[in-house]
Amino acid sequence: MIDVTFLGTDVRPAGTAVIIDVLRATSTITLALSSGYERVLVAGSIEEAEQLRAPGRVLAGEVRCARAPGFDLGNSPEETLQPRAPELVLATTNGAPAIVAAAAIADEVLAASLLNLDAVAARLAGTDDVLLVCAGTDGRVSIEDVYLAGRLSAALDGPRSDAARIAEAVAASYPTSRDALEASAGAVGLRREGLESDIAFCAQESIVDAVPQLTATIDAVAVLTRAPAGVPAAATSAGAPTDT
Repeated sequence: MIDVTFLGTDVRPAGTAVIIDVLRATSTITLALSSGYERVLVAGSIEEAEQLRAPGRVLAGEVRCARAPGFDLGNSPEETLQPRAPELVLATTNGAPAIVAAAAIADEVLAASLLNLDAVAARLAGTDDVLLVCAGTDGRVSIEDVYLAGRLSAALDGPRSDAARIAEAVAASYPTSRDALEASAGAVGLRREGLESDIAFCAQESIVDAVPQLTATIDAVAVLTRAPAGVPAAATSAGAPTDT
């Protein structure tokens, strides 16, 4: 069954949970792992991320779209194009908490963006229990996340829930991904902070083949690495990673 939850706070147990925060957490995670970061450590809050500061790590995070005070990077994907350390620590308002929540209850957790749309769809092929988790924006449903959930649902075979069909209908109502992102509330905050370029960047489709995958949780911090190429999720889902 392909299902969709429209808010990250509503994540439920699933065989494979796919976290979607197009603007911008999952786009940043995807590009970071594609660019050469070995791991992305996702913290549930800015305070938790600060506690992870250490040699070999770069801190990235945002508060109301702007770079968190004292952090090395914000949450713009393009800031990760040139890796500055082996590990990226990321804390964001919406996507990061959704990833941390899913890590506790899903057998497998992946991160999806428009940047890796085709790669995620290929990895999900043949997977029986898929929950597409829209992170939302400040506790509200966001167009851009529902749009991507609909695109992914439409690309997969198998039965789907009414929520998945609603997401597909939303996706079909926009001529292009850029149109969907421009119409979103998330885009309003980015424009406010002078980050319009992130909207265009995150609207690019399938420009990388990296699929972020949860590999461990350490003291409630979700550790994501690049999933092995060419291996479908159905072949690797063997229970939720345990705390180490």
